[in-house]
Amino acid sequence: MIKQPSNHKPRSYRALALSALISTLLTFNVYAIDVAGVKVDDRIRVANTDLQLNGSGIRYAAAGLVRVYVLSLYLPQKRTTPVEIGALRGPKRIHINLLREINSNDFSKGLRDGMKNNLSQADQQKHFDGLLRLGNIFGQIPVLKKGETISVEQLPGTGTVILVNGKRVGEVFPDEGFFNALLQIWVGPKPIDESLKPVLLGTRESNDNTRRDENRF
Repeated sequence: MIKQPSNHKPRSYRALALSALISTLLTFNVYAIDVAGVKVDDRIRVANTDLQLNGSGIRYAAAGLVRVYVLSLYLPQKRTTPVEIGALRGPKRIHINLLREINSNDFSKGLRDGMKNNLSQADQQKHFDGLLRLGNIFGQIPVLKKGETISVEQLPGTGTVILVNGKRVGEVFPDEGFFNALLQIWVGPKPIDESLKPVLLGTRESNDNTRRDENRF
C-alpha cells in the first residue's frame, strides 16, 4: 500500500509561519501616516517605554500659505485634552520635522512668544530660567535646515531634554513640568496654529489644507 503524502504540517511549523506573518505585518505598519511627505512613526520607544502617536499635523505660517514643520506628539496612552496630557505619567515626546529652513533665533523667539501667550504670569515666572536657557540652546545653532528634526522629551526622574537630529543639546531641564509648559505653545488656549491643535489632541485626523475631502478630517 502506497502511503499518500500528508498535507498536515507539524504544529511547530505552523507556529513559526504565524510568527513570521505577524512580524511581516508589523514591519509594514511601522508608519502610521504620511504628513506632508514626512513618514510619521506609529509607535516609538523612549526611556524603555513604548509610546504611541497621539496626533501629527502641519504648522503653517503666512495665513496657512507656508508649511513650516510637521509636529508629532507621542504619549504612553492617547489623550484628548491638555489637562489629561499634563496629568499623564511617564515619558512623552514632541517631535518636529522641518519642512523648510528656519533661522534658529526666529524659531526660539516663536517658542518663547508661544509660551508667554499660553501661560499665566505665575507660570511664566516659574519657567523664566527655562525660557532663557531655551534661547541659549538655539542661539548656538545658526540655521535649522529643511529635513532636520527637533525633539523635546519628558523623562521621569530626569527632566526635560532637547534633541536636534537625535542628539541631545544643552543641559537637562530638571523640571519635568517644562515639557508641559512647552506643549502649551501648540495645545494651549492661544495655540500658535489653530488648525494644528485638534490634530495633536486626536480630535481631528488632519490639517493638511491640500485635502479636498472634508469627511476625512
